[in-house]
Amino acid sequence: MADAGPGPDPTAGTPPLRDDARRLCAADDLVEGGVGVRFAVGIGGREIGAFVVRYEGAVHGYLNQCAHVPMELDWQEGHFFESSGLYLMCATHGAVYQPDSGLCVGGPCRGASLAKLRVEERDGAVYWIPESPYDDPPSPPSPPPVP
Repeated sequence: MADAGPGPDPTAGTPPLRDDARRLCAADDLVEGGVGVRFAVGIGGREIGAFVVRYEGAVHGYLNQCAHVPMELDWQEGHFFESSGLYLMCATHGAVYQPDSGLCVGGPCRGASLAKLRVEERDGAVYWIPESPYDDPPSPPSPPPVP
């Protein structure tokens, strides 16, 4: 039997990654229903915490702010899923969110949603794609104070 070759390229016809895309992590760093990766985004000149997680095989990104009161969701750094791995949960308010849409399905903000970010997985990595001219990379960290 003759070798059929490498097969079709899964990225064929995919537009190139935008120049302003920011690499967040290796795709393998995100495990289904597991620990997420935290990062910061600059939006309108402010630096805001954000995160990406994997759910049902896809990556999803959100601002790390509960829809009830804008406090970070994770109960330990990167731990956004509740124990079953089926929902994202706010450690402070107990609000429960669908991981694929960010819709709050239980708790004090039922019907509200997390602020979804555009993220892409390609070539073995996960990227954040700014969606407006007001989105910008975060400023570099400040140098430590001199003693």
